[in-house]
Amino acid sequence: MLSRPAPCDRGVIFFAGQDWWYHNRAHSDMQLALQLAGNRRVLLINSIGTRMPLPGRSTDVRQRILRKLKSILRGVKKPVPELDNFFVYSPLSVPLYQSALGRRFNTALLLFQLSAVRWWLRLDRPDVIVTPPTAWEVARRLRKRSLSFNRSDKHSAWSEVDQEQVAALERSLLQRSDLVLYVSHALMAEDQADAGARALFLDHGVDFDTFTLDGPQAAELAGLAHPRLGFFGALRDVVLDLDLIVELADARPDLSIVLVGPSTMNMQAVLARPNVHWFGPQPHDKIPSFGRGFDVALMPWLDNDWIRNCNPVKLKEYLALGLPIVSIDFPEVRRYSDVVSIAQSRSEFVRLCSKAADAAAAISQDDGQRRRQREQRRAIVAGDSWLARGRQLAEAIDALPN
Repeated sequence: MLSRPAPCDRGVIFFAGQDWWYHNRAHSDMQLALQLAGNRRVLLINSIGTRMPLPGRSTDVRQRILRKLKSILRGVKKPVPELDNFFVYSPLSVPLYQSALGRRFNTALLLFQLSAVRWWLRLDRPDVIVTPPTAWEVARRLRKRSLSFNRSDKHSAWSEVDQEQVAALERSLLQRSDLVLYVSHALMAEDQADAGARALFLDHGVDFDTFTLDGPQAAELAGLAHPRLGFFGALRDVVLDLDLIVELADARPDLSIVLVGPSTMNMQAVLARPNVHWFGPQPHDKIPSFGRGFDVALMPWLDNDWIRNCNPVKLKEYLALGLPIVSIDFPEVRRYSDVVSIAQSRSEFVRLCSKAADAAAAISQDDGQRRRQREQRRAIVAGDSWLARGRQLAEAIDALPN
């Protein structure tokens, strides 16, 4: 049974864009919340969603609903034994965002649940951080010390949501928050008129204790030929160009192409290629063992508004593993143009992948050179720990007027 925590002078309610129990914990929401819990009480609210899953419009509808129900049934938990100040909660929500009546009902339902949890955890006047724009109606009604909008993505660019409605929620948060956090300079510039001096660029961090150069390679890769070109992360149709993977596989049948992560996409065409290997979702602490077995890391993104305003955490994770990277062009990756091969077109992506694979093959027998190159890439992100990012966020929040 959950015991009541001791009183604390300051607390945080963090509305996350993911679910602690079912998503990769490398996500920035979870990493930042964990860091904040080092010296203050933190309640992480699992994603309340941005849309109602609909057959024909959403993928894996039944699985998503079942997963959410299981998360709700967990109640309030302390999932990290060594962090007494860190709590996770999945409230019951009904994402009827297209209806004004539905939004009012959902807001009242969420506030009712949160009032009990806040009383139990003694979070009377917390600092509130919001990632999903749909949390706005709840967050603005909470008694709080400050409100921060974690503008980690442009949610209104997601094809599955009511884009007009979500854009309106984003504008409200941009205009009414005390602090607006960005990981994309492009999105920060786009929002300048609304966010102004309240904008703060807070880059992603990397989990150096997990993403290390030394350690085993995944046993699943043992039978795959080199060079191996790999991607780890969610395979989602809003971000990933699966057709580009097919083009690469057809252009270089001698390469092993490795995909690691859950998929909401139709994988039939890509898996028809004998040199493409998909290993599905993996525990977070096992992901680096796959990455250590890659010769080249891939970021085969679609060219859309979501990608143009994003900053994938995996970019730093790839670099922490010392991997050469080939990516489709987007604004944030250009800061790493000296170490990332950036393609301006699909054909150039295939060409750069071939070039990187051949370069990797050329040094495959020289362990010393391979090690030196990987250490050089890792050094580029040496100062980007999540601990550093958490301290930066805590300082920014604490500096806000009471």
